[in-house]
Amino acid sequence: MIERLNFSPASSLQSLASSPSPQRPPMNHYALWAPWRLGYITAANEPPLDLSKLPWLPKADRGCFLCRAAVDPDRQATLTVAAAPAAIVVLNRYPYNNGHLLVAPRRHVGRLDQLTDVEQRDVFGLLTRMTQLLETELKSEGLNIGLNLGRVAGAGVPGHLHWHVVPRWSGDTNFMPATAGIRVIPQSLESLWELLSGKMM
Repeated sequence: MIERLNFSPASSLQSLASSPSPQRPPMNHYALWAPWRLGYITAANEPPLDLSKLPWLPKADRGCFLCRAAVDPDRQATLTVAAAPAAIVVLNRYPYNNGHLLVAPRRHVGRLDQLTDVEQRDVFGLLTRMTQLLETELKSEGLNIGLNLGRVAGAGVPGHLHWHVVPRWSGDTNFMPATAGIRVIPQSLESLWELLSGKMM
């Protein structure tokens, strides 16, 4: 139950004067305002996408979101912010911090020694470009860039190599994650996609 507190300046002054420690009415419900979540709710009622018509690459895993992002022309749907002939950059849908990116080769390969020279060039070219973009557009003060090889090492998609690029700021590890286990992401994925993809066009 949400309780509402009505007051006027006069009544507030009177209560403050008559009581040394005025108390709030009990609150047993807290609202988390997240209007951007509406898209996830309404998407549940939309017909499933026919992914069979996409121009899948040879040996692609059709259940891999990176394989889909490599060939899907709808970049906003896959949150793809940049692309090179052999590599792509997508937003992490479950970010550690605002601006958390994934840089990956287009091909579904899970080992570094499987990358071609062109893929290595494009991956590290995009890593360089995105670090510059995060510094200029999000004013990041530092960056964590890492690669998890294998499921036991923490790879969420062990069959498709991807580098994490995580912007960092002084104080981004504050009381919220320390005391409540909650990370505050101040920007919606849609807004971030529009900002970064617009700079890469």
